[in-house]
Amino acid sequence: MNAHTKYMTYGEGGLAAALTALAFVSVVIAAKAYTPAYAFHAYLFAAASVAAVFAILNRYFERGDEPAPLTIEGKPNYNMGPVKLGTLLAVFWGIAGMMVGLWIALELAYPALNFDLSYISFGRLRPLHTSAVIFAFGGNVLIATSFYVVQRTCRARLVGDLAPWFVVLGYNLFIVIAGTGYLLGITQSKEYAEPEWYADLWLTIVWVVYLLVYLGTLMRRTEPHIYVANWFYLAFILTIAVLHVGNNAAIPVSVFSPKSYVVWAGVQDAMVQWWYGHNAVGFFLTAGFLGIMYYFIPKRAGRPVYSYRLSIIHFWALIFLYIWAGPHHLHYTALPDWTQTLGMTFSIMLWMPSWGGMINGLMTLSGAWDKLRTDPVLRMMVLSVAFYGMATFEGPVMSVKEVNSLSHYTDWTIGHVHSGALGWVGFVSFGAIYCLVPWLWNRPLYSLRLVSWHFWIATIGIVVYITSMWVSGILQGLMWRSYTNLGFLEYSFIETVEAMHPFYVIRALGGSLFLLGALIMAFNVWRTIYPRAELAPVTNLAPAE
Repeated sequence: MNAHTKYMTYGEGGLAAALTALAFVSVVIAAKAYTPAYAFHAYLFAAASVAAVFAILNRYFERGDEPAPLTIEGKPNYNMGPVKLGTLLAVFWGIAGMMVGLWIALELAYPALNFDLSYISFGRLRPLHTSAVIFAFGGNVLIATSFYVVQRTCRARLVGDLAPWFVVLGYNLFIVIAGTGYLLGITQSKEYAEPEWYADLWLTIVWVVYLLVYLGTLMRRTEPHIYVANWFYLAFILTIAVLHVGNNAAIPVSVFSPKSYVVWAGVQDAMVQWWYGHNAVGFFLTAGFLGIMYYFIPKRAGRPVYSYRLSIIHFWALIFLYIWAGPHHLHYTALPDWTQTLGMTFSIMLWMPSWGGMINGLMTLSGAWDKLRTDPVLRMMVLSVAFYGMATFEGPVMSVKEVNSLSHYTDWTIGHVHSGALGWVGFVSFGAIYCLVPWLWNRPLYSLRLVSWHFWIATIGIVVYITSMWVSGILQGLMWRSYTNLGFLEYSFIETVEAMHPFYVIRALGGSLFLLGALIMAFNVWRTIYPRAELAPVTNLAPAE
């Protein structure tokens, strides 16, 4: 008779029970759903829940009697499984999102490429692209790096046994629900917040667990000091939660319908939307990735942060100012003029903390600049900080009303967004992945030369992309405001569209180069994780006849 009896933990039993209930409810909703698309999503939830229950039970039967220890021989027993999965999913979603982006860029240049199919029309693929590259690629990078950084800087194992896995897998289920929803025409038509009420509700649950895991790990720390990267990650997690709940407050038509009505209306809805939209940029695409910068650049360069005091000033100034800048998206609209001016003012003030962070990142290389010649990974991350500085210079300039009257609704905005997205977010993410994969799998990176190729190909792609959009956007703005001597518009709308064609072709070329760089990275990651076995020497060769 065994002396020890194995029991399910509260986490295993509770999560299995909750997912079983979710599977049952999902099947009921699928049976009574108003639309086939909503029924499909309900079945997806049911299938994912059942699969997760089986995974939990299988894990229970295979594990030992005791949970994983927090330390082994006095050293932290880090939980890197969720980090590995998040890193690989980031690579996958990054390539998928960029492929969709390239396709819709080609659709703008050659509209016949939509083949008159509603599923691949620009209107459905465009939010699929933005969500895939921002939330699927960027979100997985942030979750993976935050789970890695918080463990290493706190010298403590992640809190929870199943909770970190639930965060990674639950978040990616949300991505699948959101992405397939766009293709099927399910959307609430809010920029960067298109998923409907049931997907938003699921993401809220996942995000609360994410916050609890992160806070719990910080509280468990054995290091007395909370490193500054964790400040930025925590600000990202907390603020995105507030933004998500506030902007997506909605009343569903029925539990059996995907449709809902947002509680905000009119100009209030516009204000809340761009409070959310700009701060999704500010806290998802800036604060979170600054957490990456503050850990990975010093780690890769082997140098301390240039000024820890400046990093704290950078943090608090950025956190306070960013939240007020959203109204600059609504210049010359029904929004009260004082609100527009407030948004513009805070946008200009943002210039200072943003450049303070850029200077701190670049100056961290003091005494290690020579490494840029030999380490393309570090070169990539340093260039990302330069792009961060450029994008945070251009943004405040574009928020000024006089400039905005020319740039708004034009491709200049697209160029600005992608200088930040490709140059800052993309490059710092690639650099983090190139660092994480060798560390996590304990193998040297397959090829630094391929990293160098990735760096140059992607950099050329970014420059081609954003310069074409700058020229295109300014040309659009000038054509739209051009009048004849009689006071009529000089150009018809279709003439402005025709003038954009060569720039859209160039933009697609730049995007294809950036995608090629990402494919090189995926190959490099694959060969690092799965190195090809060395060929055994062949003996007793017969001479050629």
